[in-house]
Parts: sequence; structure tokens; C-alpha cells
Amino acid sequence: MQLRTDPNLRWTRWAEASALFVAVLAATAYSLLLTRHTGSNVTMWIADGVVVGALLRVSDERWPRYLGAAFAGYFTGKMLLGDPLISSTLLGLVNGVEVMIVARGVRRGFPRIQDDTPFLRLGQTAMLSTLAASLVSALLAAFVLYATADTDFWTTFDWWFRSHLLGMVIVATLTLVVLVQGWRMLGRRGHRLVLLRDLLLLGATTVFVFAQSRYPLLFVVFAPLLYVVIRHRFPGLVIGVAVVTLTANIAIAMGGGPLGLIPNASAVERSLLGQFFLGMVCLVAVPIALAQADRRRLARRVRDSEVRYRLLADYASDLVMRIARDGSRRYVSPSIKDLLGWEVGEFMLPRPDLIHPDDRERVDEAMEQLWATERMSLTRYRLRHKKGYYVWIEALVRVMPSPEHAGEMELIYTGRDITESIVAEQALADSETRLRRITDKVPALITHIGIDERYIFVSGYAREITGLEPEAMVGRSVRETRGAALYSLMKPHIAAVLQGRETTFEYEFERDGRYFYLQATYLPATSVTGENIGFYALTTDVTRIKLAEQKLSFLAHYDTLTNLANRRYFTECAHAALERAAVTRAPMLLMLIDVDYFKQINDGHGHASGDAVLREVARRLKASVRKSDLVARLGGDEFVILCDDVDATYAAESLAGKVIASMAAPISLDAARLKVTLSVGAALCRDIASLDELVQRADEALYEAKEAGRACYRLVVERL
Repeated sequence: MQLRTDPNLRWTRWAEASALFVAVLAATAYSLLLTRHTGSNVTMWIADGVVVGALLRVSDERWPRYLGAAFAGYFTGKMLLGDPLISSTLLGLVNGVEVMIVARGVRRGFPRIQDDTPFLRLGQTAMLSTLAASLVSALLAAFVLYATADTDFWTTFDWWFRSHLLGMVIVATLTLVVLVQGWRMLGRRGHRLVLLRDLLLLGATTVFVFAQSRYPLLFVVFAPLLYVVIRHRFPGLVIGVAVVTLTANIAIAMGGGPLGLIPNASAVERSLLGQFFLGMVCLVAVPIALAQADRRRLARRVRDSEVRYRLLADYASDLVMRIARDGSRRYVSPSIKDLLGWEVGEFMLPRPDLIHPDDRERVDEAMEQLWATERMSLTRYRLRHKKGYYVWIEALVRVMPSPEHAGEMELIYTGRDITESIVAEQALADSETRLRRITDKVPALITHIGIDERYIFVSGYAREITGLEPEAMVGRSVRETRGAALYSLMKPHIAAVLQGRETTFEYEFERDGRYFYLQATYLPATSVTGENIGFYALTTDVTRIKLAEQKLSFLAHYDTLTNLANRRYFTECAHAALERAAVTRAPMLLMLIDVDYFKQINDGHGHASGDAVLREVARRLKASVRKSDLVARLGGDEFVILCDDVDATYAAESLAGKVIASMAAPISLDAARLKVTLSVGAALCRDIASLDELVQRADEALYEAKEAGRACYRLVVERL
């Protein structure tokens, strides 16, 4: 969408550019006509100063239009006076370079020039930019005139540099002040007559000095000029220097004035001396005006600061006081009435009796240390309200130079009511104490861990689980307190809970030769604003439960007499092995084992001896087979061995032979030694349909072994 510009604003900008065109045209014509009339070089070049003053008043985007108008004014003036086209064009561009160097240098350091601008720094920046611009433009102009008019290079450089430097210093300042302040430059209505009177005095003095050529009275001009500058500041500087400059230029051009006292002086020499005089005028007057402007700016800032401070002190809810070394108050803010019920006058004298008796010694020590070190102090204590109760005060006190008593130091006191905060802190402390008492009695480790994985809160049960005191864990990291190995187990769960996910897991560890089984639940922790502040951890010791579960699992799957797998566990393992064999088509070896004549052992030696025999048989069976083989007791004197990776008849026979041979040595029972033998029925089958079928094949082989006289094995092989 195209933005439309206000027609009135457009005409205003064109009017400003046109006015600048006329001003530059007039300044160019005036300077050139004056030099040609007198036959000397330009004493002060006015046009560039006018352009710089105009540019500094407007924004950067309007500069191209202004520069175009200025170039057109300069070029028109040169053409009207009959100057060559080429040199006029090139010198117009040189003037543009000079203007841009000064304007850009000032604008870069001071984007806006207003009342609070530090004018001394502005003057320094402007002077440096003017020197650089005049130097560059003088070199360029000397080269242009040397190439187009065959003039002496250094002579041109000399008069160009002096005239442009002087014109920029005087005219740019005058133009900027006039354009920025306008009629305000003349001050209030009643003050304008005073300004006019002083300027008339300065003008009359200057005219008198330059109207005669008998006495060297140039110094007389400085007295009324400085008077005008000091009394009227920038308006006095701008108009006063303009009056002196205009009068001096006319007198020098006409060949009159005190400069005519120099015998046989040429027009160039008089012009040079005139420039020197005007330069001294600026050198004396401008720094004074800038310093006055800075002083006025600083005074205004101090005054505004004092007003704001007084406003804050008088209307702030905090108590503000200035206290002398002897304790007397030099200022007490009106908030004392709302804070403590006392009037300002009642609180101007020292009142140590208002401090709570329990806090007086601590406050006295803080005051002594404050005066000794002169460092800021923050103290909490109680002050008595006029109604008799005490108010908690948080006082921030510092030592400062007294603004009213030179060489003295005083205290700047700022106090605020923190009673509600203290009550809340005490309630929070009581709540934390109660929480600590509760959590320390809970048989679980309760912790709060920050996002940096460091403990913030640890309950007393930490002693039971970690062996560490809770205080020793606070501030330390989980890895540091629990060890690298245990931390590696916790780390994935810590990462999950810090991402906002609740997690529960179990782990075990050993401490001092004892195994612990723990269950941990991690819950995300957030502040009232929803910010992540770590997580809470509830860790419970489940060692007894785990041991009970393990015992129940053992009882469910193992024979308590022999510690071998029982019938139930054997059945589960056998079904799983058959499923694997069905997939891999691997053969299965099953050996059914009976203890020969076990009933006679029980009847002859007692059941205790029978149990001892069964335990020894179980031990020898376990030792005679491989670790991967499953040995189980089916009940009574019946045992079974399942092997799922035997694929040859000789291997099956070897295993069965080892089982028979394991009972070669007698079994010792107290004083008796019993010879115990085994009957083994083995079935080695592939692609067996079910466990019952495999057991049936082994049972048939066992029957054959018993028929063969016992103490031997028989093997059935199918589909190998």
C-alpha cells in the first residue's frame, strides 16, 4: 500500500528548501561581491555554515533535498557573477563534501540537539569536524583551482582553509541556534529589551572601534561581548558575534578600522589579521557560552533530581531519614506517621528507647561498624509504635557526605515495614519444622532435588538408606552422594522427571556388606508460577518384601528337601524347552531316575536317614550333569533330568552312565555306610509331540532298566 503524504507538509518542506536556496545564493553573492570589490580573498565564507546549521535541524532523510537546494543556490550565484562553469560545478561539490563531513560528524555523536545536550562535548565534536572538513575542502579546492585557473596551490589552500573554518564556526552556530530556538532565542518579553539594550551597547562599541584607525582599540570589543555572552548565554553569543563579525568584515573590506594602522598593509594582510581577530573572538566567547550552557544543564538536572528525591522521600511509604553523627535527625519523611504513628517533630531527636530491648545491642554494634567501615548496612530490628506495639523494620543505611555541612558525613536511612514478611517467615519456619518432624518419622527417604541434580531437602531416613546425615547431603549432587554406579541407574529416570514425567522404578545396591532393595517414585516439582524447580523423590526400603517374594518364589519352584526344582518348575521348563525344540527340530533327552529299594532304606534306617539319602542323591545328580541341564525331584525317590542340546546317542549314553556312576561310592549315615544304586530310563527323541509322550518313552525305558536288575540305565532313541 502506498503511503500518502500530507500536501501541507510537502509544501512546507519545499518552502524550507527554497528558503535555503535563497539564503545560500545571497551568502555566495555577498561573499564574492565583497572580495571582488575590495580585491582581497574571502575573509569568512558564510554559505557552508548556513547549510550545516540547516541540516542539523532536520532528520537525515531530508538532507538530499537540502543539499540539492544549497548546491543550486551556490551554482546560481557563481553563474550570475560570470564564473566558469566547470570550476563552479567542482567547487560546489567541494563545498558539499565540507558540509557533509561537519554535519555527519556532529550528527553521529549527537543525533538530537536539545536543552539537555552536553554542549562542551558538542563544541569539541563540532570543532574537530570543522577542522577536518576545512582541511579536506581546502586541499580539494586548491587542486580544482590549480587545474582550472592555474592559481598557486598553497595560496588557495591558505585563504580557503581560513575563511571556511571561520565561517563554519560562526555562521553554523548562528544558523542552528536561530532555526532551533526561533523567537525563543530572544527570551521573555520583558527580557528582550534588556537584550536589545546590551546588543546596542556592543554594536556601538564595535562600530566606534572600527570607525577610527588612530588607536589600536580592538581589545575594547571583548568587554561588552563577554558581558553579553555571560548575561544572555547563547542568544548573546550568536547575535553578539554576528554583530562583531559583520562590523569587522565591512571595516576590513573598506580598508578602515584599527587594522589600517599597519603601515603599507595589503588587502590580503588586513584580511588575514581580520580573520585572526574574529578567530580570537570565537575562541574566547564560544567556550564561555558552552560552559554556561553545560552549567545550566547540570544545575537543571540537579534541581530536577532534588525535586524528584524530595517528592519520593515525602510521599514514599518507606521511612527516609538523614541522621547526623550525634544521632539527631536532619530530615525525617512524613511516612513516619503512617509507619510508627509519630509526628515528624517527635522523631527528630534520638529515640533509642523505641528500639526493642532484645535488639538494642545488635543495632548499636551495626551502627558502630557502619561508621567504622562506611559500608552499606542492612539491619532488621523492632521499633515501638506510638500505640505501644512493635513493628519489624528492615533498615538500609549508608554513610554519605552531608549536602548541607561541608566536610561532615551523615547517614542516609531507608526503612520499611516487614512485619508481615517476618510473620510469614516464622510461619514458614514453623511449617518446615513440623514437616521435618513428620518426614523424619516416615520410614521412607523423602527428598527434593533441584534441576541441577543437587539435594535441596533430605529427610532423616537418609541415615538408614545411605548412611549419611541429611545435612551432609544438602547442596551435594546425586552422583556425588550415591556414587557413579548407582547414579547410572537413576540417570534415565532423573532425565524423565525433569522433562515433566512421573516415574517409578526399583533398584538394589550393597552397603557395608548388606543388600538393599529400594523402590523410588519421582514426581515433577513446580513453583506457584509453573516454573520447573526440580523433582520430589520418595524412596522406600522394600528389602523385606523382596526377600519374602524371593522365598515364596523359591518355595513355589524348588523342593525344600533337596533344593532341586520341583515338579511344577520342571513342567514349566520342559514345556518351554519343547517349544524351542519344535522350532529348531533339536532332539530332547529326558532321564527318569528312581532310587533302588528306597522303601527298605526308610523302613530299616528311618525317615531321617531316608531324607539324608535323598539329599545326597540330589547333590550327586547335580554334580554329574552339566550346568545347563535341569535336575528336578518329582516326588518321593523319583528324580528327572532334562537335557535339550544332546543330538547323538553316544552323548546320551555318556550322560546316563555318569548318573549311574555317581552312586558308586557308599553314602555315610552316622556310623553306617549304605550302598545306594539308581535305575535310569532315558529317552532321546526328535519331533516329540508332547511332554507326556516324552515322559512315557522315558518311563518305558525305566521299566526295562528295573526288569534288567536295577542299578543300570536303558535308552530309547526315536527319529534321530
